[in-house]
Amino acid sequence: MKQIITTDRGPQAIGPYAQAVRANGLLFVSGQIPLDPATGQMIEGDVAQQTARVLENLKGIVEAGGSSLERVVKTTVYLVDIADFAAMNEVYARYFSQNPPARATVAVRELPRGARVEIELIALA
Repeated sequence: MKQIITTDRGPQAIGPYAQAVRANGLLFVSGQIPLDPATGQMIEGDVAQQTARVLENLKGIVEAGGSSLERVVKTTVYLVDIADFAAMNEVYARYFSQNPPARATVAVRELPRGARVEIELIALA
């Protein structure tokens, strides 16, 4: 059985997808870009500030799904500029300081709404 997770602790979906889906003991969280959940608007700032907003969005959605960042098993990070890797990684490390999940980081041509970073994840539910 699959359960759709929706919360105001993360931005509302801007397309035909769920913020997260819980199924078979796992929580699949859709890719998040640096949208302010209160306004639905992109935040101002560099990739470090955008990464922090993305991770706060993910944290809120994961917690609404009954899990936590400590239970994340896999993330995928999308960067518009791979030169932003170090700045993103520094912020990322603060959220996953112990027992970090597996991760892939991919450089992409562009992201929705001009975001510089997008992150999706899978967690134990």
